[in-house]
Amino acid sequence: MNALRTPLAIAIGLALAGPATADTTLIGFASLHANTFADGPTSGQFANSANGNALPLLDRQPVQGFSAVLNGPTAGTYRVMQDNGFGAKTNSADTILRMFAVKPDFRTAAGGTGTVAPVGYANGAALSGFTGDSFIQLRDPDQKLGFPISASFANYPNGTNSIPVAAAIANDRLLTGYDLDLESVRQDRNGNLWFGEEFGPYLVKTDATGKVLRAEIPLPLPTNVGGNAVDFGSNPIVQAPQNPNPQGTTNLPGSGGFEGMAINASGTMLYPLLERPLTTDPDRLRLLISEFDLATEQYTGNTFGYRLDPAGSAIGDMTAIDDRRFLVIERDNRQGDPTIPAFTNPAQFKKIFMVDIGDLDAEGFVRKTEVVDLMNIADPHDLNGDGKTTFNFPFVTIESVLVVDANTLLVLNDNNYPGSAGRAFGVSDNNEFIMLSLSQPVPEPGTWALMLGGLGLIGGALRRRRI
Repeated sequence: MNALRTPLAIAIGLALAGPATADTTLIGFASLHANTFADGPTSGQFANSANGNALPLLDRQPVQGFSAVLNGPTAGTYRVMQDNGFGAKTNSADTILRMFAVKPDFRTAAGGTGTVAPVGYANGAALSGFTGDSFIQLRDPDQKLGFPISASFANYPNGTNSIPVAAAIANDRLLTGYDLDLESVRQDRNGNLWFGEEFGPYLVKTDATGKVLRAEIPLPLPTNVGGNAVDFGSNPIVQAPQNPNPQGTTNLPGSGGFEGMAINASGTMLYPLLERPLTTDPDRLRLLISEFDLATEQYTGNTFGYRLDPAGSAIGDMTAIDDRRFLVIERDNRQGDPTIPAFTNPAQFKKIFMVDIGDLDAEGFVRKTEVVDLMNIADPHDLNGDGKTTFNFPFVTIESVLVVDANTLLVLNDNNYPGSAGRAFGVSDNNEFIMLSLSQPVPEPGTWALMLGGLGLIGGALRRRRI
């Protein structure tokens, strides 16, 4: 099926007119409290309490750390993927990898509560809490993964301890933050989910319910970037320090894997983007975008360079506009509202760029155009209630962006519960959902990009949603 384009997208054209300004406006704000929990076995037994929030969580799992967002089963709902747990392989063996369905009631100029509620993952129906109907859980009942997972052990595999693996994890072979560090997810034409993760880094394929269908897929080490020959060393794969099946020398720093991953508008290709440069790359600002063919389930060998801004340290997400153009979140490693004196090293650089893999410079880097400065957003109606008419997003990790339409983006933070405190000093960050009206429009996504996010086609036209 060919991707369709709306008349609006065709009329908008291909270019953005200059850098973003504070004319980018906050038009919707909602927040899910940091201390929000879901049904499940005890979690956080190997992590540290922080910011006044105590661990472990008895007979509960955290609803936090959103690292990816897709459109949900009904209009106004979203499916969000949480991070690996408590930030590391060894402290997250009791934290189940889940995707939740939520519905923000955005506070807008016209009203709204600014809260986020759980809904049915399959049908978007309102729920009273984050029960089993609100999420799916990744699991490997057929033992597709080629390495031991938490469920394989009698006791949690985080070192020397005698805490038995919870029966729910062991019996259903549920995947945990010890097994995979999920950072991105996309849905293909058949409804299957593709996850990008950081421990390998790997791609992992599951069905729509989270059951693993294909074992971990490593990234071959590139030999060229944008048509330019490169030498990144002798290891045939890109390999992080936490790789469960190591071969040769590590060539990627920890937490440097597939932080962002887009699916093109035609639904034919995945484009995973590494969060950090290879340790064997003399260019310390170069990240790699790879191309993965969903028909053959193999990498094509096409690799593109992404040049970090000198003020940035990593990327946070990547999502498609069409078959060539993508949005990328880029950030520094700081947190904290710069207007609050208690933050002595506050956030400075949090931006969204548009890139085009069909427009490379001589060194094979995609060209970048600034779309949003997340530290300089107009908030004329003070939607977040801080008494200010300028809004910033001062979180150390901002890892989810969704194109709502040509003029509107949805952006979410990863709150790293309970450790990050960017909004108020010493207070765990909430999960914030912000809707932005752009000062300059981006081309609107094609049909497949929206349909695979959960919307679909009605009479051959895109069903679009606005606040």
